[in-house]
Amino acid sequence: MFTWYWLADLCSQEGITFVLGPALYMKASHGGKAKNDKIDAHKIAVLLRGGMFPQAYVYPSEMRATRDLLRRRCHLARTRAELLAHLQNTNSQYNLPEIGKRLANKANREDVAEHFSDPSVRKAIEVDVARIAHYDQVLGEVELYLTRSAKTDDVQTFARLQSVPGIGQILALVILDEIHDIQRFPRVQDFVSYCRLVKGAKESNGKRLGTAGKKIGNVHLRWAFAEAAVLFIPQSQPGKAYFAKLEHQHGKAKALTVLAHKLGRAVYYMLTREQAFDLPRFVTA
Repeated sequence: MFTWYWLADLCSQEGITFVLGPALYMKASHGGKAKNDKIDAHKIAVLLRGGMFPQAYVYPSEMRATRDLLRRRCHLARTRAELLAHLQNTNSQYNLPEIGKRLANKANREDVAEHFSDPSVRKAIEVDVARIAHYDQVLGEVELYLTRSAKTDDVQTFARLQSVPGIGQILALVILDEIHDIQRFPRVQDFVSYCRLVKGAKESNGKRLGTAGKKIGNVHLRWAFAEAAVLFIPQSQPGKAYFAKLEHQHGKAKALTVLAHKLGRAVYYMLTREQAFDLPRFVTA
């Protein structure tokens, strides 16, 4: 259940061991002809006893609110992006000339409603523009609060994450809050798997039969490293050359996936060794 916060805190107060199971893992483990509370409890007990119960990370209670606020910020940013896309889609819907401006900038949205002649369409655009302006204000306030809280929580890790080309304050906040403690990943393979940067292989008799488990892991880290991969390319000449090599070998989509995986591995080693990002070493690795 998604309301496990209070139950985890209650078990901690009463000295009861609390185990959290990922929803997708639990769903896969409980497939059967019959399903009820008694059967579910028996299966969970058998898995726990055999050490095969898939466990999720119980995030510390004192940091959950900040992480949830950061996830809410991502939702607000996506909603704002949808409104911006609606402005462009409406322009295409009525087959009008291109607006020719980057509507993400506030100054370029002031007279965008005048681009449409129909009064009802113009009113709809004005509503979208007003909502975008409101989201700009809310996002600015939330990002300022999150940045200040990150500086008080772990300023050194926050600064090291921003030494990676493509990772700014927001992506550093996402990675910092979603990882929490890098030491809970004993190997880099465990970390990139948790970030959804690699897929599980299905194999039988030495033959590979595809992949599975692409939705198992932390979707927020997967988004953060995918964004970092896109922003990494234009920020350095070695990064452009490295991506061009990957694109020639695998195509653009696969190249971005490989680059995100590389960035995930680099971030893991950077945090475990407590040093800043070394771009030449990353590119030549």
